[in-house]
Amino acid sequence: MNLTLVLAFHKVATAGSFTHAARMSGVSQPTLSAQVRALERSIGKRLFERGGRRIRLTGPGEELFVATSRLADAAASVETALAGAGNSRGALRVSADSAVHVIPILASLKRAMGDFSFSIRIDNSAEVTAHVLADETDVGVMARATTDPRLFAMKIRHDRLVLQVGRRDAWAPRKRIKLMELSHRDLVVREKGSITREVIEQRLQTAGIQLGQVFDVATREAVREAVAAGFGVGVIFASEAGNDPRLATLAIQGADMSVAEYAICRAERRRVPLINQFFDAAQRLASQHRWLG
Repeated sequence: MNLTLVLAFHKVATAGSFTHAARMSGVSQPTLSAQVRALERSIGKRLFERGGRRIRLTGPGEELFVATSRLADAAASVETALAGAGNSRGALRVSADSAVHVIPILASLKRAMGDFSFSIRIDNSAEVTAHVLADETDVGVMARATTDPRLFAMKIRHDRLVLQVGRRDAWAPRKRIKLMELSHRDLVVREKGSITREVIEQRLQTAGIQLGQVFDVATREAVREAVAAGFGVGVIFASEAGNDPRLATLAIQGADMSVAEYAICRAERRRVPLINQFFDAAQRLASQHRWLG
């Protein structure tokens, strides 16, 4: 058995696409494709149904994925045991949908541990989930609730969506805007896959509101910059509004704009010491700052 080929299959099956798997694993897409094809040739069976960019597991592929998931879980268990045998210090790999929601937790760990270090990648909630499931990051902080049995999730913050406009905008002196007033206005919002985009689109669709032009950007920082440059009305989390003098923040009336933030990790890695400390710090800060109300 060639473990390299088997693990290549598992990465693709977990990520749901060759492109996504390649990006997260640091291996080129042609390499992953060649490895999966080699595995298929060696067993004489197709593991994926391929249709453009979309892939679907075949019957043999689903059967193999069950086995490779157990293999991945066993490897994670070994990692947990090794981590427990040593000290709890080290570098934590973090994926988050916003630096605002994760940096306070990391700062708390830094104060408590001294030589603690981390790496962080910012993406939308769908990507954060994929990074954690593929073991590309140790923990994730995101706005999407999950019931995936492979993940442990803890709610750490209640929040809501708000609008931001430039100081020269006619709405700038106001404190709140009715959802219906967004009709035919240009909107700046996170890309598809983000909870911000998902929630605001659902609320607008329910209300039958037609927008003007929609500008989608990759980060919430980019939302603020685009709004300041006059591209339209921005949609962000209230906790991310900040105090930018170029912008005014407005509450949204006429629809439920509630959202939340969750910390997640692979379920079998919940008790890895450094991951456990991250969750403890998140829970402690949520209590201290009343993030959960």
